[in-house]
Amino acid sequence: MTTPFFGNAQGLNAREVEALKALGLHKCPPHLLITRELAHRMTSISDMLHRKVGVILGRNGHVECIVLGDAERAYLPDIGRSRAGIGRLRGIRFIVTTLETGKNPQNPNELLTMDEITDLAKLRLDFVVAIESNILGAPGRAEYAHLIPSQKGVSIARNAVESFEELPKNADEILKAVETELRSTTEKAQSTQNPPAILVHLNTGESDARERREEMLELCRTAGIEVVRVIEQRRRSPDPKTLVGSGKLQQIELHALDEDAEFIIFDRELSPAQTRVITQILPHKVLDRTQLILDIFAQRAKSLDGKLQVELAQLKYNLPKLIDRNTAMSRLTGGVGGRGPGETKLEMNRRKARERMNALERELSKRSGHRELQRKKRNAQQIPVFSLVGYTNAGKSTLLNALTQSEVYAENQLFATLDTTSRRLRFPRLQEVIFTDTVGFIRDLPQDLVAAFKATLEELNDADVLLHVIDASSPQVHSQIAAVEAILKQLGLAEKPIIRIMNKTDLISPEEALELSRQYDAVAISAKFRSSTLPLIERIQDFYLSQSGDSPKIEAEIKIRTFDDDPGIIPFNP
Repeated sequence: MTTPFFGNAQGLNAREVEALKALGLHKCPPHLLITRELAHRMTSISDMLHRKVGVILGRNGHVECIVLGDAERAYLPDIGRSRAGIGRLRGIRFIVTTLETGKNPQNPNELLTMDEITDLAKLRLDFVVAIESNILGAPGRAEYAHLIPSQKGVSIARNAVESFEELPKNADEILKAVETELRSTTEKAQSTQNPPAILVHLNTGESDARERREEMLELCRTAGIEVVRVIEQRRRSPDPKTLVGSGKLQQIELHALDEDAEFIIFDRELSPAQTRVITQILPHKVLDRTQLILDIFAQRAKSLDGKLQVELAQLKYNLPKLIDRNTAMSRLTGGVGGRGPGETKLEMNRRKARERMNALERELSKRSGHRELQRKKRNAQQIPVFSLVGYTNAGKSTLLNALTQSEVYAENQLFATLDTTSRRLRFPRLQEVIFTDTVGFIRDLPQDLVAAFKATLEELNDADVLLHVIDASSPQVHSQIAAVEAILKQLGLAEKPIIRIMNKTDLISPEEALELSRQYDAVAISAKFRSSTLPLIERIQDFYLSQSGDSPKIEAEIKIRTFDDDPGIIPFNP
């Protein structure tokens, strides 16, 4: 039976072709990586052709195929990209020669190229072995590599020897030990609750690069993803094609295989073209920052409005990527080559997506009209509205619960609140007021999200006062304040009266809380302790009474009527 041959044999004479085919007649015992005779034959042919020569050996010792490359690389044939199975390797090894002219210019001592190491990890090969062809065309130095189990997946062991004669003589024992450990580590990895992911952080020299990285880690935690490794890429500007560069993508792929990661998450928004290129290179599921936020929104949406808005935002974001996925398949509009049986699958998906988007927008518009009637009725009764705004996880829902004795869902997570919540409250000597809690903001909020959540954010337009809740304990407190104010300006709300609230002051020193409060003219509280909200109540009453023309003075008896001896209870309806 003739051994399969892969590579460009154009220009070879009959003798050279026969010499290559003769490699398929060799057999290697299971305990050896390569026999002396096969090594000599391969390096001799490689020296004669000035090209790399490789063979794929099965565990039975037979040569399964012969590979002819160029001076720098021998390309493996397509042997399937799927994993070999839990705790199992592919059952084949790749042996390749290396020429003096084909050495790694960055590290001449390394005989194995990054491509060969990548093939080892991606295809889960038993071994990859590089044998140097010296100036006499004989085998010289050698380097071999194989996978080894790590705590979270697999790593790569590389070993260089001065002579191919020093290659291990116990290859079968090494494989047995590796597969035993792989089964053990894989079973442990499968017992973890959250899917593992690699986070790719692009640093282009921004002053808040570290803050962005920490925020992405928190987003991953909120989404229920375990980040097993963070890979940072420093560049002057993002690569327009791959964001981080094709060489970095190969490194990312190796790290993802090492960690047995399920996701690769980029901390920037990927363009449709970048998404297409990256997903062609990386076999893992790829997400960007916007997709991660949308996934969190999808988990958090409870009301019908929230679910409709999330679906609309997802469709708006994914439609350009759907269009760009394979435009070559799209049927032309007419003329030669444009006539055919009808729509392609891609066009049908695009049309269905647009139809669904139109239906969602109509439904949201209808529901928005209903809410507008409710707001008009509320405005006719002249009930003041105080809307809580702020960076995500600043403690808005906790504060709403503290002020109104409600049980709105509040958790130490980003975007714990997605749906607008309103609660009534009566202050001493004041009429009823309404507090509304809205979705939290985040820096660089994508335009599609702002547009889709118009129905939620429109509550802010009718607010008499915005209560800007700030996480005083956050290391990024100043940039978060700036991000919220930028979004309010984007929404046309910058001119509304704003009361700033420094929340979570129990997590910082009193001196820090005092300094932040003075710097931003804010009220320092901790929403976890209801008694601490007294200064906020006084500030709101002062503001309301000053607006209505009454005396802004708050009498001491209000404190007595507002707070009892238990600091955890506030009877707002005395």
